[in-house]
Amino acid sequence: METLRVGAAFPDPPFNGMPGDGGLDIDLMRAIGAKLGAEVEFIPYEGEEFDGIFDGLAVGAYDCVASGVTVTPERERKALFAPPYVISGQAMAVDTRRGADHPDDVLVALAPRLAERVKSLPGVQIVKRGLSVEHIAIAVAPGDQALLSRIAVAQAELEDDGTLQGLRRKWLGNPYTDQSLAVH
Repeated sequence: METLRVGAAFPDPPFNGMPGDGGLDIDLMRAIGAKLGAEVEFIPYEGEEFDGIFDGLAVGAYDCVASGVTVTPERERKALFAPPYVISGQAMAVDTRRGADHPDDVLVALAPRLAERVKSLPGVQIVKRGLSVEHIAIAVAPGDQALLSRIAVAQAELEDDGTLQGLRRKWLGNPYTDQSLAVH
């Protein structure tokens, strides 16, 4: 049986590192692996800067990267991307006990990450969503068009059969691809 090696930065809730060894990307890649007839092996990325994960992709340390990866022009020079499985954006949270005029109490991050982070912070609430539009997608090495096509087809099948909507509902609270204005 083929093995699909997936690079991921752990922990990165809700994409991975959730209780029970889960997360959106973990479940998605396992479902894609099943569609491809492949075992999925997650390989932790332990570098300092997240973009270093693409270096491992380039040298074959893993076949693809799924770790809540936002597509940027810089990253498109280092990898090929499947269609986005989530469209989100940056959000802002503040310590509502102090207000936004205290810069140390303002957090800005990708909305799904921020929603998970503030769950454990008393008094901190998301006050603004949709500060940007970010496409989150699976990355493969430049030139690996064959794997990219296989992943894209499997992902489309998971969207068509409702599996992907179920995973987004489970991990993000909303089944739709576009989560940019989703309220948790």
